[in-house]
Amino acid sequence: MMITTHFDALVDAIGRTSTEVGRVTEWGAHLADVLAGGGRLLACGNGGSAAEAQHLTAELVGRFRAERMPLSAISLHAETSALTAIVNDYGEDEMFARGVRAHGRPGDVLVALSTSGTSRNVVAAVKAAHDVGMVTWALTGRPPNPLAGTCHDAICVDAPTTATVQEVHLVLVHALCMAVDAVLLGEGDS
Repeated sequence: MMITTHFDALVDAIGRTSTEVGRVTEWGAHLADVLAGGGRLLACGNGGSAAEAQHLTAELVGRFRAERMPLSAISLHAETSALTAIVNDYGEDEMFARGVRAHGRPGDVLVALSTSGTSRNVVAAVKAAHDVGMVTWALTGRPPNPLAGTCHDAICVDAPTTATVQEVHLVLVHALCMAVDAVLLGEGDS
């Protein structure tokens, strides 16, 4: 049955990705320091990856598990008037890069999500982030891919379908939030 096959692929992908717990914990500690120091997280992606980016920023601005201060986090696709104007005036490859140049500051963090790792507008955002002096992390699908190769660090999910990659990305988004909260709330081991 197709659903059983999907669940089996998800379990396999989660198992392979569980080796990245240390990396996510390091990202969370770094991000907690940036955000507590007045820095900002920017996030971008297309389609389902845009939803994951917005999920991440919502958890940081709001709260994940426990009450804490709101943290500065922006999903670059969420301001639709600016986004549509940018695409109209500068083209789709610039749709996130222009927002990075507007909102990103040296030391801030960009989380770039792409299941394929080939989204030109997401790669352009990473390049703009490097120009600004930001730290760049990617959540992608199978390596090698241009996005993973362009970012400072990346977690590549080895899974057979886009749906499975997106589901594992959500687990990683929640793990990153847990790691941030562990530092900010003094929860110890994330």
